[in-house]
Amino acid sequence: MTSLAKSVQDWVDGSIIPKLFCTTKSSVEQLERLSMDDMLQLWVGEFGRAQLCHFVLVSLAWSIEGLQSLVMIFADRQPSWQCRPHADASGSSNESWCTPSASICDMDPNAWEWVGGPGISTVSEWGLICGHEYKIGLAQSAFFIGGLLGAGLFGSLSDSMLGRKGALFCACAMTALAGLSTSQTPNYIMYVILRAFTGLSCGGVGLSCFVLATEPVGPSKRGQVGMSAFYFFSFGIMVLPVFAYFTHYWRLLYVATSIPAVLYCVLVLPFIWESPRWYLVQGRVKEAMHVLRTFAKQNGKYVPHGVSLEANDGVNGRAIEGADEVPQLEYIDQNSQLKDSEEMLIMSQKASGTLLDVFQSPTLRLRMLIMIVIWFNCGTVYYGISLNVVNLGFNLYLSVFFNALVEMPAFMITALLLERLGRRFMLVSAMLLSGVCCLIGSLLAVAKGMKDVARVLCSLLGIFGMAATYNLIYIYTAELFPTVIRNAALGLTTQMGGIGAIIAPGIVVLGHLNASLPLAIFGAVAVMGGLLAIWLPETLNQPLYETLEGLERGEVAI
Repeated sequence: MTSLAKSVQDWVDGSIIPKLFCTTKSSVEQLERLSMDDMLQLWVGEFGRAQLCHFVLVSLAWSIEGLQSLVMIFADRQPSWQCRPHADASGSSNESWCTPSASICDMDPNAWEWVGGPGISTVSEWGLICGHEYKIGLAQSAFFIGGLLGAGLFGSLSDSMLGRKGALFCACAMTALAGLSTSQTPNYIMYVILRAFTGLSCGGVGLSCFVLATEPVGPSKRGQVGMSAFYFFSFGIMVLPVFAYFTHYWRLLYVATSIPAVLYCVLVLPFIWESPRWYLVQGRVKEAMHVLRTFAKQNGKYVPHGVSLEANDGVNGRAIEGADEVPQLEYIDQNSQLKDSEEMLIMSQKASGTLLDVFQSPTLRLRMLIMIVIWFNCGTVYYGISLNVVNLGFNLYLSVFFNALVEMPAFMITALLLERLGRRFMLVSAMLLSGVCCLIGSLLAVAKGMKDVARVLCSLLGIFGMAATYNLIYIYTAELFPTVIRNAALGLTTQMGGIGAIIAPGIVVLGHLNASLPLAIFGAVAVMGGLLAIWLPETLNQPLYETLEGLERGEVAI
């Protein structure tokens, strides 16, 4: 016993690491502590059947955000109008005071009517015409303002007490509640407030969904898996016209688009696991190992009892220094019952970090500032072009459908090339592609006979490039920052993208003055973002660090 006590004391003092063994029926296994990425690569599998099922179930929430993000295209649209089929008070035909070519603002309100009735949209119900069109933009901006706040709020919550799964549940439940409440709103003011509340919850849906879906994936598969999540967002936009086609009134549309969020909370979320990385940084190693062992079993693999986790705090896989608690050791002699090795030797500790720490680090500060600008530019261009979809000259239902459809090849091509060309090259290329196409389109728009064609091509190619950018910018941002502040970093950067989305409608309005001006602005903004991305480091096949200290040491070693 004296020898064992001395060994334990030496282990606590850091002078030696005692070699403890567990006795099994036929062999002795030595305890080994691995980083999360090493555990996934060696024992669990980087992306097997378990991670695939987890990824699909989690990513279904993206469809909910896609529905809510653009539902206002149909709910706030200006419907068709027609002359009333009756004579005026003097008995003369209404044709003398109502003509289809006239402006409804110049006619007597009794001379015309909305096709389908006043409940077809918010515009027809509350009279958002003839100088009140700006209220439509305010309602759209309110949604993006809510998303701006929601990204930061849920980013902090999911990094702390709620966890990734808890934050996702709260966000989806709030989205369902906000959507159903919007369908019953009595006036325009309440409508704007509820749209802001919906935006707040949707900001949490996308952020929590992305991190929860990608954190259990190994480093070599994380890029492709992360980008594949955006297929679900585009799918939500693609099915939106179907909801709108079969629900002719805007109140019914909000009810219909809220039902998927309710079903997700009830039927899908109970079968989703919490992120093992979040468990690890919270010091809950046992729960993290339970998730990994379950994944390994579903993947047809096996995690040995002599293997446990530690937070990756450097290139050599060293444990975090300065733990608040003395590591707990449990001695098991050869006659004891077999216990899990993580109960024998666990370094149970919590690692934390804040955005203030990011700006105190020269390495992370530069990354954060560049990503803030890039996210802002991306939000401005993507949502700006999306709001111009009605200018393509197609049926509104088909326009929204094709707008989402064109994003699919962008996702596919980006996924195929990301692991070969790297994150930085793909980001620079996608933003420059979108920017150059918009700039060329702004020049062609002034040419006679080419105006409509240029607008269509620029909308398609611009969204193509920005969809590719959005597809990889999430995974790139996640890899640029360690686990302890990853969600907070994503929250801050997505907030900047939200600010870009808020001002995008104002840029689109400039098209009434000069048709080429919006495309010129979008092109310049996209090109600037692509040039800034050159200064970012490449993260392809690099470790996904858990702590700030680990990332700093890893960068020095590289």
